[in-house]
Amino acid sequence: MMHKGIITLPTTQHMHLVDITSEVESRVSQTEVDEGICYLFNPHTTAGLTINEGADPDVRTDIIKGLREIVPVDFPFKHMEGNSPSHIMASLVGASLTIMVSSNTLQLGTWQAIYFCEFDGPRTRKIHWQLLKTD
Repeated sequence: MMHKGIITLPTTQHMHLVDITSEVESRVSQTEVDEGICYLFNPHTTAGLTINEGADPDVRTDIIKGLREIVPVDFPFKHMEGNSPSHIMASLVGASLTIMVSSNTLQLGTWQAIYFCEFDGPRTRKIHWQLLKTD
């Protein structure tokens, strides 16, 4: 059995991490999948998905600051749209996540949260999700 859908997410800043954990948990809990795999895919080339600490909001800020340090925004990139740093950051972070589901619950660690990483906002984004039953 498979469940799937799209999460629509309006972002509000040029670069920020949006906690989507509760939205994904809600989608999983609405199914009757006891054991499975939750797959998340971001179809955007200037955004990413990651799992990281959800307890301290400073971690989100630090991740953006660190990425901005790694990828210089003032480098003379050739891409005409002017958002090359966003493309590079999206490549570094990645476009998909796979999370185990057990007892109809995402198996995240105590401090873990799921983040949509906006690097070229604000925009309205989409995240594709699919839940595959494994038992």
